[in-house]
Amino acid sequence: MSHSKFMNKCIELAQRGLGNTYPNPLVGSVVVSTNKVIGSGWHQKAGEAHAEVQAIRSVLDTNALPKSTLYVNLEPCSHHGKTPPCTDLIIKSGIRHVVVGMLDPFQKVNGQGVQKLRDEGIKVDVGVEEESCKTLNKRFLTTIKSKRPYVILKWAQTKDGYIAPKNKKNNQPVWVTNSISRTLAHQWRAEEQSILIGRQTAVDDNPALTTRRIDGPSPTRIVIDPNEMIDRNAKLFTADQKVIIYTNNHSRVDEHIFYVSIDFSGNVLEQILRDLHLKNIQSVLVEGGTKTLQYFIDSGMWDEAKVFTGQGKFGDGVLAPDISSFTNAPVSVTKLNGDVLKVWVNLQQYQLKSLDNA
Repeated sequence: MSHSKFMNKCIELAQRGLGNTYPNPLVGSVVVSTNKVIGSGWHQKAGEAHAEVQAIRSVLDTNALPKSTLYVNLEPCSHHGKTPPCTDLIIKSGIRHVVVGMLDPFQKVNGQGVQKLRDEGIKVDVGVEEESCKTLNKRFLTTIKSKRPYVILKWAQTKDGYIAPKNKKNNQPVWVTNSISRTLAHQWRAEEQSILIGRQTAVDDNPALTTRRIDGPSPTRIVIDPNEMIDRNAKLFTADQKVIIYTNNHSRVDEHIFYVSIDFSGNVLEQILRDLHLKNIQSVLVEGGTKTLQYFIDSGMWDEAKVFTGQGKFGDGVLAPDISSFTNAPVSVTKLNGDVLKVWVNLQQYQLKSLDNA
């Protein structure tokens, strides 16, 4: 089996931690002897053992380690954090060959892990399936390079381009998509660290913003509510998850609700993304409504857009966001039992250049 195939196995393992490792990156590792995987592991949760440690510890015949190769999609750490450096265990294990998918741009690592291994006479190859490794850790890399969270826009629209009917009853959502699409949307919530809506969506739909359709962690809830007009009995304020409110009023904390004062006469999105970055939030799923989503689209402050088109029509109502100004074709089109999911990727990374001067 080639280096690429073993590295792809690392990537596959790493993906199992999605939604549970924040603020740490996604990392998988395998130990290979005589072209066979004899140990494997992935980073499962922040504060717990890293992937390389899991993989080495899973090897039953430790006598095989000196003749084995360790594969890992991200450079092993060489610094003390919540756990000891992975490089120390690799050196102690006797492994003499390490294959790394990509260097870790985090300043406390950034080539130092590889150098430490090489200083001990260990052969290290770097850059196997590098683009796939970068895609895997797009959230982590965006946080480091652009000083903001990775931003994913998501909405559902009818065939005739509306996200909501003209008239609604009892402040309840009107479903545009089928059960398969809605379950997938909840899976996305479990994968991202936070979820953002505007005040109007909170008032109109009273969403819970949970992952109730699947077994997974619910994201931190973020609401733009300048004048704090949302009823505190709304579903999104339940105490099972932290809530961040961006307000015109003063900053304060009320139990699990964090009020953050920003200047609504300035660049609101830059202020929000800057604050989320400082709070170590690596990703945000923006679920609307149209005004909030369009604000992100027009500003260019987004990385992916995931758009469901259902099978029905409203004839009138609230128009869906307009992404036509973004001329690139969708990177994928998927049919979901009648619904259609289109995904766009914005290749123009928006960096908060003013962060260091804030």
